[in-house]
Amino acid sequence: MCKKTGIGLLLLFCLSLPIAAEALPLSSASAVVMEAESGEVLYEKDAHTARPMASTTKLLTALLTAEALPLDRELTVPAAAVAVEGSALGLHAGDAITVSDLLTGLLLVSGNDAANTAALSVADSLPAFSDLMNAKAATLGMRDSHFVTPSGLDAAGHSASAYDMALLGRAVLQNDFLRQVCATKTTRVYFGAPKREVWVSNHNRLLKLYDGCIGMKTGFTKRSGKCLVSAAEKNGVTVVAVTLNGGDYWNDHMKLYAHAFSILERVQLPTAETASLPAAGGMVDEALLQMPTPPAVTLHTGEKSTMCVRLPRFLWAPLAAGEQVGSVTYTCGGRVLCTLPVTVAQDLPARTPLSFWGRMRKTCRALATWILK
Repeated sequence: MCKKTGIGLLLLFCLSLPIAAEALPLSSASAVVMEAESGEVLYEKDAHTARPMASTTKLLTALLTAEALPLDRELTVPAAAVAVEGSALGLHAGDAITVSDLLTGLLLVSGNDAANTAALSVADSLPAFSDLMNAKAATLGMRDSHFVTPSGLDAAGHSASAYDMALLGRAVLQNDFLRQVCATKTTRVYFGAPKREVWVSNHNRLLKLYDGCIGMKTGFTKRSGKCLVSAAEKNGVTVVAVTLNGGDYWNDHMKLYAHAFSILERVQLPTAETASLPAAGGMVDEALLQMPTPPAVTLHTGEKSTMCVRLPRFLWAPLAAGEQVGSVTYTCGGRVLCTLPVTVAQDLPARTPLSFWGRMRKTCRALATWILK
């Protein structure tokens, strides 16, 4: 049995599609804003053209490193990692640094030396790490991307689309440590031989300019122009925005946020009516049911969700408390929001079979009752 739950008025079909490029005046050549939970694109401008993405590349380097190495592991900086141009954390060959501090320096000050150190700590060489980057990108669905360097410094073929970088941003947000680092404005890291305290500050000015910004990574080379992958939260809704080859990218991202948050809302899904079901073969004739509290989900403002409850007509004993007997699926516009189990709330033991004499007594009682009527 399926039914619709009343969550406002249904949006017109056209409102569920990404807005046309000319609707938002942006300085960036490519742009996309994506709802982080579902991956739905809310706005796009030339979102699938591969372009140089500069140091936003470091999001993938950080994700691979965080997945491959324990955060408290102490690393020794190899000499091959520090001979690199561009922005640097200030590492020297032989320095000691933990993975957590390395990733903090990588993401906040965009250290190219930190990127190389991470890559050479995970793989045997930079080309080998590049292979890992491309393999990971493929698993994330990044079809218009090719990674060559862990730092994002210009290299032949090193490029990604705005859409692909939004997919990467979503994945980074799902890593609790990286999510926290991306939202950090200023902090301390420790490295050296012996170690010393070093203060690092985030290059992402949106953390100060926009209330609710939670990261993520800037990038710039002469070839790529200004690039930015960012994320923001408002009223329980999280979005990821990407611009490549931009000019005024801070304002570009705030325009993307304004658009996204104007058409999204956080909605609590209703609980299905699954109180009990008839039971056969047990000590009782009815089995109490239970289901988890439905989560809140992000929908377009005014959208309806549909709830489909799947349960049998009755249950057979025995059943143990917590055993799943059905499910409730919530959908919206053909998209599955979640599926929750329906379980038995308490043990439902089977009825003990009567002996021959027990059956005879039951039959005699039934016969006597019929005669006396």
